[in-house]
Amino acid sequence: MVTTLLVIVIILAIAFDYINGFHDAANSIATIVSTKVLSPFQAVLWAAAFNFAAYFYFTDHKVANTIAKTVLEQYITLEVIFAGLMAAIGWNLFTWYYGVPSSSSHTLIGGFAGAGMTHAFILGDSAIGAINLKATLQIISFIALAPLIGMFIAVVITLLIINISKRAKPSVAEWWFKKLQLVSSAALSFAHGGNDAQKVMGIIFVAMVAGGYLESGAAMPEWIPLTCYSAIALGTMSGGWKIVKTMGTKITKVNALEGVGAETAAAVTLGITEHFGIPVSTTHTITGSIIGVGVVKRVSAVRWGVTISLLWAWVLTIPVSAILAGATYAVIHYLF
Repeated sequence: MVTTLLVIVIILAIAFDYINGFHDAANSIATIVSTKVLSPFQAVLWAAAFNFAAYFYFTDHKVANTIAKTVLEQYITLEVIFAGLMAAIGWNLFTWYYGVPSSSSHTLIGGFAGAGMTHAFILGDSAIGAINLKATLQIISFIALAPLIGMFIAVVITLLIINISKRAKPSVAEWWFKKLQLVSSAALSFAHGGNDAQKVMGIIFVAMVAGGYLESGAAMPEWIPLTCYSAIALGTMSGGWKIVKTMGTKITKVNALEGVGAETAAAVTLGITEHFGIPVSTTHTITGSIIGVGVVKRVSAVRWGVTISLLWAWVLTIPVSAILAGATYAVIHYLF
């Protein structure tokens, strides 16, 4: 029987996916808007379409499986998932309000882990013992690795493009790069949809297992991925203009050539990590890629003060989300 709390948790998870979409819209459209290839309205429609298109390709759900296993099954309850989602939604809205491109992925993981650890602690068990350390350490390591990989690939791609097109007329090259940016931004949106929608799929699946509606190890019902991809696409259509400004102009000024390099590098990085089932931050990846194309021009072209501020948000997201979720779970446990 579907309980009221299970319904609430599923609604919250879908709401988080929607918020993830407009929070992370900047990842897909910032460079294409800043280079004026598309208007903001056209860009969000373009990104949303490819966010949803990923539903038809990413059918193995590897990232969803990793998320589902972040907390050990014996410590997963509907209350744990509820607390984790509340913390993740709160941190996402806070960072969106202040225009900080933090990771929706990491706030969800941090919230889920923090609530699970608090549940274990209240039971008298080891808090650390409640989480899958291998999966968690892999996720944490990619806070640094994802942007570094994106930056490296962006440098390589940008240098290749520059050398291939160095004899082309500037006006002709600019025309081609603006057309290619449509392709590269579509690829990034496609990869973003495939990576980020799966994270909420994993949360909804474990909620249904915890609620007794599904058996552990059962096949994922088709309505879950369909709903999650739809929610993230609708969220992307809602924009996220404060973060677009940060990503598109404040880190470094990006032209169409560099936009192609950054978006392609981020899409490749996300494709690789999705293949191995590693939940990474789209925000971190595209930021590293944008820094990479800026470094190709010159190191001083990157506004390092802005970048350092972003790094603080990245470092704080998981622990802050975990603390918020832990506190939320404790309140639920002792008051209800």
